Amino acid sequence: MINIRRYGSLPVKIAVVHGGPGAPGEMAPVARTFAPDFGVIEPFQTAETIDGQVEELAGLLESEGNIPLIIIGYSWGAWLGGMVTARYPHLVEKLILVSAGPFLEQYATVWQNRMNRLSKEEQQEVQILMDRMDDPACETRDTLLAAFGSFLTRTDSYHPISLVPDPDSLSCNHDIHMRIWEEAADLRRSGRLLNCFQKISCPVVAIHGAYDPHPAEGVREPLFRIIRDFRFILLEKCGHCPWNEVKARDQFYAVLKREVTDCLNLL
Repeated sequence: MINIRRYGSLPVKIAVVHGGPGAPGEMAPVARTFAPDFGVIEPFQTAETIDGQVEELAGLLESEGNIPLIIIGYSWGAWLGGMVTARYPHLVEKLILVSAGPFLEQYATVWQNRMNRLSKEEQQEVQILMDRMDDPACETRDTLLAAFGSFLTRTDSYHPISLVPDPDSLSCNHDIHMRIWEEAADLRRSGRLLNCFQKISCPVVAIHGAYDPHPAEGVREPLFRIIRDFRFILLEKCGHCPWNEVKARDQFYAVLKREVTDCLNLL
């Protein structure tokens, strides 16, 4: 699998980091939006450990970008971008967290919030998908994970523009998803994730949808306490994927472009 796509022209000053884990290509719409004005890279994570993904992403930033870069990390990519920023501060000028997961276990109500938005019949459909993905003998787990992601688009969205994945999205990887998420969940439970973010010294901005099943306070409250230069922007009528929201897309891009432009104008 390719592990990077490039947009715009040199110099490269922006990196967009996908979520999942294991959902490469989902940030193509954001990359395309910035491409007319900036050089952008869209790295894909292929390593099967968190440390491996941190090193993989750091290496791509170093080799492909004009460092320091602005990282725009989405969902899992927000956590990963923060871990890279903490370990390699010279690589990152500004960190933008889009729809990050909660940083403390007490806020980890995402699954419950999602299920509360489904009928009993839909909950049963989701459980069947999960059971099939958990079967080691299943040979279509990547396809099932993509179907599972499409199902969650409905639970995670306030008013989605589309329920169909962007054509530039690539195949999901179930093995990466399960191995990384198991490790990431332990990082949060142990407090090591938040300890890692405490080392970040560059400006950090979090953009979050009010309808996102990932609780906004699970991002806002912990990071306000530990990051000196931190701002939190809440988007109303917005779910987990802001660029796919009818009522929030324009505001999301306006905020994101302002954060990027203000930073680059200072360089």
